[in-house]
Amino acid sequence: MTTTSVDTAKIFTTGRSQAVRLPKAYRFTTKEVTIERQGDAVILRPKPDHDAWARQLMDAVAAFADGPRLERAEEWPQADREALLP
Repeated sequence: MTTTSVDTAKIFTTGRSQAVRLPKAYRFTTKEVTIERQGDAVILRPKPDHDAWARQLMDAVAAFADGPRLERAEEWPQADREALLP
């Protein structure tokens, strides 16, 4: 059987918005979170970074920019073929 501890967070108002001051143990490392209501609970999750895959791809491509290049051993002659359309 697992037990969970319950901590308390302070709620405050800034301007026309309500905010929650999270205890240090609950801090997020992202700049944004998604928010979802399930019954009387509010669930915060780190917002997925949908652009991260594009940055990772560009970094991977850049890593090969100065790498070895493949070259053809010889040029292949153009094949003579009849036209496909009349």
